[in-house]
Amino acid sequence: MRRSVLVFLIINLLIIAFLIRSVFTLLTLLTETGEADAIAPADFPPLDSPRVENRTQLIPKIIHQTYINETIPERWKQPAQQCLDLHGDYEHRLWTDASARDFIAAEYPWFLEAFDGYAFPIQRADALRYFVLAHFGGTYVDLDNGCARRLDPLNSYPAWLHRTEPTGISNDVMGCTPQHPFFLYVINSLSSYDRDWGLPYITVMYTTGPLFLSVLWKNYMSSGKNVGDGLDGGRVRILSDADYHQNPWRFFNTFGGSSWHGDDARFIMWMGDNWLMLTVLGVSIALVLALASWWIWSRLAAMGHQRQEQGRRPRWWRIGSTWRKSWDYEMLDSSRHD
Repeated sequence: MRRSVLVFLIINLLIIAFLIRSVFTLLTLLTETGEADAIAPADFPPLDSPRVENRTQLIPKIIHQTYINETIPERWKQPAQQCLDLHGDYEHRLWTDASARDFIAAEYPWFLEAFDGYAFPIQRADALRYFVLAHFGGTYVDLDNGCARRLDPLNSYPAWLHRTEPTGISNDVMGCTPQHPFFLYVINSLSSYDRDWGLPYITVMYTTGPLFLSVLWKNYMSSGKNVGDGLDGGRVRILSDADYHQNPWRFFNTFGGSSWHGDDARFIMWMGDNWLMLTVLGVSIALVLALASWWIWSRLAAMGHQRQEQGRRPRWWRIGSTWRKSWDYEMLDSSRHD
C-alpha cells in the first residue's frame, strides 16, 4: 500500500509541475513591474514648458493608426484630431483593411496566409501594428487615444511600451525605431501563437493582443537583448500607466474603445471582479477531485494487490482449492440427505 501511495503522489506532483511550467510566464507577469526599464517622470519636460526637447530623436516622426476604411467614426474623430493638431510636423498614416493587406502581401508574403486566416478582424489590426512599427518605426496610437502633449520626449528611446493594470503591458500605444529587435521578435512569433482558445476574447488576447505582447516582453527581458539606449539599441523602455493617461503631464487622453469585446469578454471581466469567490470555489473543487482520485486509486491498488496475491499461488494450489470446495459441497450435501 505504501508503494501505491508513493506512485500516486509522484503522478500528482508531475501533473502539478507540468501545469506550473505551462503557465510560469503568466504567473511571473503578476509580479513584473518593469521597474528596471521604467521612464522616470523627471525625464520629461513639464507640460507646456518652454524648454525644448534637446535629446536626439531616435524614433521617426510617424504616427500609425488603423481602421476598416478611411471614414473614421464620429466618436473617434476628436482623439484623432488631437494628435494631428499637436504633431503637424509628423507623418500620419491611417492603415485601412485594404492597404494593410497590400502591405503584408508586398513586404511580408510569408505571413499573408496567416494574416488572411485570422478569425477576427482585430487580430489583423493587432498584427499590422507590429509589422508597420518593425518596418517603418514610429509611434502607433489607437483611434480611441487622443494626444495630451507632443510625443517628442518618447522619441528619444529606441522603443517604448506602456504598463497596464493590474499586470503586463498594452498594445494601444507604443513606439520604436525601424527594425527594433523586440518588434522583430514579435512579428516572428505571431505564427507560433496562432491557435483557437475556444473563447474569442482569450483567443484574441493570447494570439495577437496585450497578453501575447506581455508574454513576449517578459521573455525578451530574459533573453539578454534588452540592452542599449542608442539608435541601434535593443532596450524597451516602459511608460507608467499614470504617465500614459492619468497624471496632469500625461501623454494621452483615453476615450471609449474596445469595440471588439463580446459577451465572453464581459464574463472574463466579471471573473476578475469576483476573483476571491472563484478562487475559493476552485480550491474546493480541486480538493474534491483530489479526494475522488485518491479513492479511485486506492480501490484500483487494492484490486491489483488482491489479484497479485492470487497470482502468486501455484496452479496446483488453485486447482486443489477448487477441488476442495467441490468436495466440501458434496460432503455437506450428503450430510443433509442423511
